[in-house]
Amino acid sequence: MSYSDAEVSAASAAMEKYRAGVDGEVGAARVVVGLSAERAAKEAQIRDDMIRVAHRAGASLRQLAEVSGLGRKAVTAIVSADD
Repeated sequence: MSYSDAEVSAASAAMEKYRAGVDGEVGAARVVVGLSAERAAKEAQIRDDMIRVAHRAGASLRQLAEVSGLGRKAVTAIVSADD
């Protein structure tokens, strides 16, 4: 697998953003946590989008809460944000 210079540069910039000048294991751990948090936020946004789509298609709040692992109040808030 090969990467373009732009991809390498973007990855390096993202890592440095979280490393914030801290070297060693602590800096590496900060990078992992920061990148993981970014990914989790993206996945939560995708989940919320799919909850709204499923609700519009007829899925009940209870069903969506059950399959998402969220409470009905959380699912209601997600669906309400669609209004």
